[in-house]
Amino acid sequence: MIRHFLRDDDLSPAEQHEVLAIAASLKRFRMKTLVDKTVVVVFEKPSLRTRVSFEAGIAGLGAHPIIVDGSSTHFGRGETMGDAAKVLSSYADAIVIRTFGDDRIAALAAGASVPVVNALTDGFHPCQLLADLLTITESFGQTQGVTLVYLGDGANNMAHSYLLAGATAGAHVRIASPEGFDPDPGIVAKAAQIAATTGGSVALFRDPREAATGADVLATDAWTSMGQEDDGKDRRTPFWPYQVNEELIKLAAPGVITLHCLPAHRGEEITDEAMDGPASAVFEQATNRLYAQQALLSWLVNR
Repeated sequence: MIRHFLRDDDLSPAEQHEVLAIAASLKRFRMKTLVDKTVVVVFEKPSLRTRVSFEAGIAGLGAHPIIVDGSSTHFGRGETMGDAAKVLSSYADAIVIRTFGDDRIAALAAGASVPVVNALTDGFHPCQLLADLLTITESFGQTQGVTLVYLGDGANNMAHSYLLAGATAGAHVRIASPEGFDPDPGIVAKAAQIAATTGGSVALFRDPREAATGADVLATDAWTSMGQEDDGKDRRTPFWPYQVNEELIKLAAPGVITLHCLPAHRGEEITDEAMDGPASAVFEQATNRLYAQQALLSWLVNR
């Protein structure tokens, strides 16, 4: 049976643990686990880290990456996702796509006969979360029982992925967001259901200081996600109290790490001190995109 990775809860707790273990091994030993394979990587949204980490990672596994710019191909000119999936499946061993609505990647997966990987959608950013969990494991030795706090837009794809992936990992996930930017209730309920089986927990906060107290991880994202620039919403005013800064770091547990999926708007959602100081694991987190994605592709294609 073909396995896709469209959202974080597509991996069971045991499978997520297995993928993270593969990532740690790939980081240490640089194995070529996909020799002579081909992976198509489609970008309907622009990207720096996602593009470079997938292209370099696929090549590092011994496979051939084919990068497709969605804006200059049939993806952007009306071909259905189902039709594209059937054709690409005949050329490649896996399809990675960074796109808009989750309906688009669902349609692609429905028509594909090879694994489809979500490199970012409006709803989820699951590959980023694998990298984050790898970074947390490197810092704390495990993800089980770690208190993971996400501050900012609780309605965006990173918050949703933190809920699902964190709960799957057995973490205690706290989302701190202002009124009007709450996570999807369905995602919260699903995360709570998963957490009940893994020993984790899920909680929503309005007060960022309360959420940060005793935290092991303080994570955030840009206040305005790609595509939201012209939607007329004022995000700066409500999000200022949720900035990751020295004040929140002092409330957290000893050994706290700060995370940001990048690109960061320094001085807005995160300060220079939180990005560059001793608590920062931001750049290790960015490096781990490479190995987490390599591990996921190896796991999916070699099943």
